[in-house]
Amino acid sequence: MIIKPGISELLEHVHKNGCRYTLVTLAAKRARMIGKARSEGRDITEYAHCDSDKPVSIAAHEIASGNIRYIDADTPEEQYPAEQ
Repeated sequence: MIIKPGISELLEHVHKNGCRYTLVTLAAKRARMIGKARSEGRDITEYAHCDSDKPVSIAAHEIASGNIRYIDADTPEEQYPAEQ
């Protein structure tokens, strides 16, 4: 089974040199937000169109699309890419 988007594609969207730990943490936090919103009857998946209804898959698509990003508190804001 091939998982899309792939890890290498997702790592491109993580600011800290493509750190896998940061990617996993970002995806897990976003997936928890999506799961909690669903349990409350809200839909917060407006950032990415995904064929799956699983929170982790939706989070991965949001990260790959560049709509959900990790921002390091220690890095000056001007070093981040412009928002799309």
